[in-house]
Amino acid sequence: MRENRLRVIFAGTPEFAAVALQALHQAGFEIPLVLTQPDRPAGRGMQLQASAVKQFALQHQIPVAQPVSLRLDGKYPDIAKEAHQLLQSTPHDVMVVAAYGLILPRSVLDIPRLGCINIHGSLLPRWRGAAPIHRAIEAGDTETGITIMQMEEGLDTGPMLSMEALTIAATDTTASLHDKLADMGGRMIVAALEKLQQGELPATPQPADGVTYAAKISKEEAALDFSRPADELARKIRAFNPFPAANAGYAGTTIKIWNAEAAEIRAGSYSAGQVLAANPQDGVLVACGNGMLKLTELQKPGGKRLPVAEFLKGFAVEAGLHFTK
Repeated sequence: MRENRLRVIFAGTPEFAAVALQALHQAGFEIPLVLTQPDRPAGRGMQLQASAVKQFALQHQIPVAQPVSLRLDGKYPDIAKEAHQLLQSTPHDVMVVAAYGLILPRSVLDIPRLGCINIHGSLLPRWRGAAPIHRAIEAGDTETGITIMQMEEGLDTGPMLSMEALTIAATDTTASLHDKLADMGGRMIVAALEKLQQGELPATPQPADGVTYAAKISKEEAALDFSRPADELARKIRAFNPFPAANAGYAGTTIKIWNAEAAEIRAGSYSAGQVLAANPQDGVLVACGNGMLKLTELQKPGGKRLPVAEFLKGFAVEAGLHFTK
């Protein structure tokens, strides 16, 4: 371990956060405690599964706490009080937060000597909130990035400490963009803490203009409405890959659509959702409110994600019939 490194309590839950935790660990920062969400049921057997952050912490003998709440005035005041006491009794300088999933009340934000610093997956103030990666792709943004910010009680409203932009590729899904941003966030938080350690990390208030909110993704949003333009649906499919996976009904079956391309529709009269072609050469072409979608990767219930040519070998799609919401 390097001399005089900041002591960092880390709070995070999914893989995005685990990448940052690994970066801090590898950089030699002392991590006396990790906070993460309680284990959740996952997989077909719905067995309790530790978060990615917890798994990393246990592998490296870092103490872990999993309070269900940090609010002293909330539903679980005794649990929150115990968590506060643990934070207060754990020697540290700063708390780093990344996709933790619990609200940090003022009583927690005030505990670390140097405050709480958040790794946020957007160029603030655009896409404050829970799902900035999904919403950036869905909206057709051409760039996004990472903002390192000082936390306050508002939703991602705190002053910015550093920011770096990243181009969103035309083929990026939430999965691919997540991985790029996670790596960027890990590198940037290490650099930020090194500057903070030297007293060289000035804060800049967020601009008042350009504020948007990235609402949490719901499964209900995943159903495709083919009366919408094809390019909009193609973005939505990429945004909802890997979760919650865009879907559409066909012949009474719900089909997950993992990848698709927007294209100009051929001349003729078609209704939204109508299958224009379905064969290994053309793929599955579906009319939209404007243009058409070429579906390139699909999945039937109980099946695997398959390229369209393979999918059609085990699931018949007929030209003239319709996909529905």
